[in-house]
Amino acid sequence: MKKLLITIDGPAGAGKTTVSRSLAARLGYKYVDTGALYRAIAFEAISRNIPQDDSNALEKIFPKLDIKLKTEANGSPKILNGHKDITEFVRSPEVSMAASKISAMPAVREFLLDLQKNLGNEKEAVFEGRDMGTVVFPNADLKFFLDADIEARAMRRFGDLGGTHPLDEIREDIRTRDENDRNRAIAPLKQADDAVVVDSTNMSISEVVEFMAAEAVKMM
Repeated sequence: MKKLLITIDGPAGAGKTTVSRSLAARLGYKYVDTGALYRAIAFEAISRNIPQDDSNALEKIFPKLDIKLKTEANGSPKILNGHKDITEFVRSPEVSMAASKISAMPAVREFLLDLQKNLGNEKEAVFEGRDMGTVVFPNADLKFFLDADIEARAMRRFGDLGGTHPLDEIREDIRTRDENDRNRAIAPLKQADDAVVVDSTNMSISEVVEFMAAEAVKMM
């Protein structure tokens, strides 16, 4: 069977993480959350009190970073910096917003580009992000753009955070993140011309995964 490199792009809260993990497990592929790489840098910047718009200061910490993605036996992703597990810290709204800002910096994107491409060399992988199908892997075998309306995305993120953050605040954070991601000068969030668009507003996770898996099987 043909080995595929699959990309899933889309805005915050569209369900990319859950869908990507499930699709990868369904196909027996490696799952790569590229957004986690940016959140890891954002977390380390916040931990070191580095301003999110200070590109020079950010570049100075790159040699000190050893960011790795690891998948547990149960399929759960782990984010490590060296031997330190930072998984639980990188999903907070504060880190997500910081990641959106620093991901627009050319130095940060360049630092992570080779790492991402190396992870895709052997194919048989599902890459989740915002510019996977447009910038990092423009020749990917199969591209998806996963979207949903803002109310559905806000409710999903509210659930992900265990109801610990006000829904209005989450909704506004998503609007701001959308604005930042779609209008940044470097690698803005957009649908690849050859991407399969999936609107998950009224679809369950299983329905989305079934649809994507069927599309993948057609190409194998």
